[in-house]
Amino acid sequence: MSELVTSLTSESIIIALSVAILLGMAKTGVHGAGMLSVPLLAIVFGGKASSGLMLPMLLVADIFGVWYYHRHASFQHLKILFPWAAAGIIAGSFAGNYINDEVFRIIMAGTIFLSLGIMIWMELGGKEKIPDSIYFGMVAGFLGGFTSMIGNLAGTVMAVYFLSMNLPKNNFIGTTAWFFLVINWFKVPFHVWVWHTINKDSWLFALVLTPAIIMGAYLGVLLVKKMSDQTYRWFIVGMTFVAAIVMVLR
Repeated sequence: MSELVTSLTSESIIIALSVAILLGMAKTGVHGAGMLSVPLLAIVFGGKASSGLMLPMLLVADIFGVWYYHRHASFQHLKILFPWAAAGIIAGSFAGNYINDEVFRIIMAGTIFLSLGIMIWMELGGKEKIPDSIYFGMVAGFLGGFTSMIGNLAGTVMAVYFLSMNLPKNNFIGTTAWFFLVINWFKVPFHVWVWHTINKDSWLFALVLTPAIIMGAYLGVLLVKKMSDQTYRWFIVGMTFVAAIVMVLR
């Protein structure tokens, strides 16, 4: 058994299980649940270390999201996003060498609050002013890759982008699932050889928590089926607000 797993306190185990369930839910449509899981894991392990621990868990959870929603992806948007997301990941991997845990926390909080503000503005009528252009996609892709590397927070950035593109609920989930499956695998070498935040314990940690991830994925499918497209949009905003509050109260 992993030394990391056996050294956890009861409180840390509860948080880790909660994070695993939230990640599973996030990948099958309860999008804001993933944003909530980031500050929770950071409470236990710190910003940079938690990003390395979370990535193997995300890779497990990504499989379920793509498996269930793969037919609904908008590859028209993905082909714009992928090259710029890769550039953002590379930039983030080098920037992360000069950022301590306190700065990581500030970046996490700032990203969540800024995204929350933009989401609310869009839902109150601002989305008509968002440019539907390739340049907006390029910027969103780069910021998504950068914030994904710096704290696994691309969920907030990409939620803003996909909401502004007015994607229906299933297309939103399917496109998001494919986006994160690809960029999360792209991040692995940087975590292993540049940051040294992924090792054998990280993979064992994810393996132990896989049943909780599966449970979360199943719950996510059930919950999303009950929501209309408009309810789903506001649900994402609400979950982002909860994540912001958790970050402030840390």
